Amino acid sequence: MNPLATPALLDALHWRYATKLFDPARRIPADQWTALEQSLVLTPSSYGLQPWKFIVVTDPALKAKLRPVSWNQSQIEDCSHLVVFLAKEDITEGDLDRFIARTAEVRGVPPESLAGYRGYMLGDLVKGPRHAVIAEWAARQVYIALGQFMACAALLGIDTCPMEGLEPAKYDEILGLKGSGYRTLAACPAGYRSPEDKYARLPKVRYEMDDVIEQR
Repeated sequence: MNPLATPALLDALHWRYATKLFDPARRIPADQWTALEQSLVLTPSSYGLQPWKFIVVTDPALKAKLRPVSWNQSQIEDCSHLVVFLAKEDITEGDLDRFIARTAEVRGVPPESLAGYRGYMLGDLVKGPRHAVIAEWAARQVYIALGQFMACAALLGIDTCPMEGLEPAKYDEILGLKGSGYRTLAACPAGYRSPEDKYARLPKVRYEMDDVIEQR
């Protein structure tokens, strides 16, 4: 594979910002949206365990229900696609078995050959001290997916806005998540910026590279 040209990558990252006003008339093309869904599927995670789900909301009626519990932010309704990022509430032996079965299927190996790997995950995530904070562990994995999604969208010239300004419990209720084993963590509208969004023209504020990166 030829890597993306460095200037194009940096241009895309400088171009992106947390879009405050979306153009409700513009929709993301189907092929580009499929690519962005694949970027979510391909997100790396600890152990490769993927403790997440992603709900894509395009129904105007459902968006209208979610807006009031999203601090009434207009992006919820005006975006092309709204992605709700869900984290696993717990990790159990059943989750490990499901992942081992999938790994065996994809790689064409017997599940028994992965017993050592399963045991390592079991001792860490299910029976180890990390299990006491497993919800926080899962949340950190989901934020990797959010970051990858926004970066990939920028490379396609698609705007996004990461949102924690919402009521997770209300989202869970509206989306029918009770008993699913997943909880709402964040949301990310995606689409195209409105020409009237003044924030698109503001310089990006970041610390100097030497202030945040140390060479040793």
